[in-house]
Amino acid sequence: MAKIKKGDLVQVISGAKPERGGDRGKQGKVLEVVPGTNRVVVEGVNYVTKHTRVGQSQRGTKTGGIETVEAPIHISNVAIVDPETKKPTRVGHRVEEVVKNGEKRTVRVRYAKKSGKDL
Repeated sequence: MAKIKKGDLVQVISGAKPERGGDRGKQGKVLEVVPGTNRVVVEGVNYVTKHTRVGQSQRGTKTGGIETVEAPIHISNVAIVDPETKKPTRVGHRVEEVVKNGEKRTVRVRYAKKSGKDL
């Protein structure tokens, strides 16, 4: 079961500090999870410049040029943010019984462990 999912709020916990042009300490929402390479794309983090070839669309407008996009970052370099304390934390799973339409089901539920110091 994945610990980080699309839509989670995460914080970058490694890399260069913002004073040196890095992204450590920045928080953002997970836009995409790439399970094959254990990477995530985080909103507003790890911007790279991408050069695209000039082409034409159906209407005849020119496309291409230089654009900035978010690049994937390794999943070990981010931590989920606890919604209560707004600090990075670890994630646990617990088994709960849910009653739905009159029948009991056992499901695993994610929860944020108690966040002490900054990770």
